[in-house]
Amino acid sequence: MKCRSCGGSPEVQAFDSEIALHFPGFDGLNKPIVWAFPKVLICLECGFAEFLVPDDSMQTLRNPTRSPKSHTHLI
Repeated sequence: MKCRSCGGSPEVQAFDSEIALHFPGFDGLNKPIVWAFPKVLICLECGFAEFLVPDDSMQTLRNPTRSPKSHTHLI
């Protein structure tokens, strides 16, 4: 697979990831951190990275509500 940023490097590799998405601004402090665990494609030549946010995380991004335990729950 070729890099979509630098245009030619065949050095694009998939990695497992753990990403915490935070809502911006002070209002974001009252919204949940949205965890996502997508595959991330990274160009080992230029560092460009891309991923798709999984459906369950997208639902939370579209409708952010905070339950009392959502910010303290650990897996």
